[in-house]
Amino acid sequence: MSRGLNKVMIIGHLGRDPEMRYTPSGRPVTTFTVATSRSWNTVDGERHSETEWFNVVAWGNLAEICKQYLTKGQQVYIEGRLQTRRWEDKEGNKHSSVEVVANEMMMLGERRDANSVGHGSDTSDAPEMTSTDEDEFPF
Repeated sequence: MSRGLNKVMIIGHLGRDPEMRYTPSGRPVTTFTVATSRSWNTVDGERHSETEWFNVVAWGNLAEICKQYLTKGQQVYIEGRLQTRRWEDKEGNKHSSVEVVANEMMMLGERRDANSVGHGSDTSDAPEMTSTDEDEFPF
């Protein structure tokens, strides 16, 4: 029997503050976006850059920690797996979205003092976090 591998690691900056909600069973889920950028020079010496945006979903305890400690613009390391979510709207149109389902999160960049982080939290006390929760769709 062969096994597959679905692992994603990104380092980037949050594009918006995380949004947390709860499933009907009461399980927390937090969503946010992360932008990663890359730059390169063409053979003509012209500088180019490109930004890729990732939708990130965190569940359970990791969801609560992401909501508490992460803010727009903050640099973060996210590790998880890619998942494609498919749905049909009210008009019958089919849609799909690729998301990173996070199982690890580490805050990077400068540490902030308690006054610069929402809700008086001090990010220097926040550890690297890992989630072992199983997936559950909130919709």
